[in-house]
Amino acid sequence: MSAEDDGGTKRSGEQDAPNPAEQVTLGLITDPDLPERVARHLADELPEHLGDEREWTVEVDVDPVTAGLHGTRDILRATRDRLQQRNWDYAITFTDLPVRANGRPVVADANVDEHVAVVSLPTLGGTQPYRRSRQVVLQLADELTGREGGADHRYGLDSGLTEVVAPIRREGEHDDDGEVDIRYTATRTRGRLRLLSGMVRTNQPWRLVFGLRNALAAAVATSAFGLSSSTIWQIGDQLGPMRQIIAAVGSVAVLVGWLIAAHGLWEKRRSDSPQDREQVLLYNTSTVLTLLIGVGVMYAGLFVVNVLIALLLVPPNLLSSTLGHPADFTRYLTLAWGFTTMGVVAGALGSSLESDAAVRQAAYGYREEQRRRERETE
Repeated sequence: MSAEDDGGTKRSGEQDAPNPAEQVTLGLITDPDLPERVARHLADELPEHLGDEREWTVEVDVDPVTAGLHGTRDILRATRDRLQQRNWDYAITFTDLPVRANGRPVVADANVDEHVAVVSLPTLGGTQPYRRSRQVVLQLADELTGREGGADHRYGLDSGLTEVVAPIRREGEHDDDGEVDIRYTATRTRGRLRLLSGMVRTNQPWRLVFGLRNALAAAVATSAFGLSSSTIWQIGDQLGPMRQIIAAVGSVAVLVGWLIAAHGLWEKRRSDSPQDREQVLLYNTSTVLTLLIGVGVMYAGLFVVNVLIALLLVPPNLLSSTLGHPADFTRYLTLAWGFTTMGVVAGALGSSLESDAAVRQAAYGYREEQRRRERETE
């Protein structure tokens, strides 16, 4: 077949040019700290998981004002404003705010018409926040884009383990202002436990070890004194395992109680309403668990260091002569336990030198620290 000249028709063998893929942008708005890390992790892997005939771009915007508002409806409005400013197609906000509605933890709220949604990270629990966040975002993307099957539980949200630990349910929300079209919630009891673990994870209790510098310095200094005191060696050697455990737990409890009392970390109710009572209980429980884990990590780390120092600096014959019987490795553990326990108790006194702001910064994540600061100002 001969080629056409100037008739505007295709030449022989010429193929149709492929249509360029539609460009779609998803914006992720986050609080600083853990939500930002989660969002940046998802930004790298979401495009391939979102895969359809369109080409997806994911952008991250760290905005404490948007993500740190006090309710999901306010966050959705602020998310919509940011979507319009940045000319995104869809926007999802990650917040550290623990959200509850009708006694149930809220995993996510979405406004389908406005193409915006908000995810409460603490409600996803204290383990695997990256994987669970990806599951929720993919589900929300189906909802916001109107993709077929968007109303179904997919991407692992309906897995057998999730159904056992803390089931996630989809609800249609019909509020007066029309901000929330779709809501994902957890169950009352199991969902609260997962929410609590997520709040503790958000606080990152392991940071407490180096955040309380004065308490750590007092604990280390007292441990060094205990290492040089033969009386401490003998006391530790005479106590049985049960008393040693009780003393260790007691020293951790003393430091935790001192931190709460000295720096006003115990939150008080503002009203007698059941909602306020439940909220205060939730925040206080997360505070106690955060401090217990943080101080426990401090105790364990100090104990390991003290065992190594004792093995290095205390000869077996010196320890045997002081105790009056042969000294094996378990005696070194007992020795280290004695001055570690004493050091942690001294750390309670050292924590008094910390400022309230320093303790809040060490004990809480960004969002909770901000909330406590605002509450104190009020």
